[in-house]
Amino acid sequence: MKYIVALIQPHKLDEVLKALEDVQIPLVTVSTVLGRGRQKGVTEVYRGAAREAGSLLKKVKLEIAVNEDFVEPAVRAITQSARTGEVGDGKIFILDLVETIRIRTSERGGEAIG
Repeated sequence: MKYIVALIQPHKLDEVLKALEDVQIPLVTVSTVLGRGRQKGVTEVYRGAAREAGSLLKKVKLEIAVNEDFVEPAVRAITQSARTGEVGDGKIFILDLVETIRIRTSERGGEAIG
């Protein structure tokens, strides 16, 4: 089992969710977050002069628990649908998932993921 955390541009959310559904991964937790990476914030032009508009950018964080067979399809779906080719497209982190328990039924492991 793996836990996938993806940080993407907010305007790509619907496209990414559709791509995940297309590879049979409909269970996703989505959060709006702030952060910064290599972009180091946003610069705006006001009356011809560039100025710093803030160092934290809005991103969307997706959290997805998957069984091993779904890791690569999930990664492909996210990268292909979230990519704009510009700095700030985001990151994907893949973590080992030690245990999963479905509260309603007490199912454990891969069965609890679905």
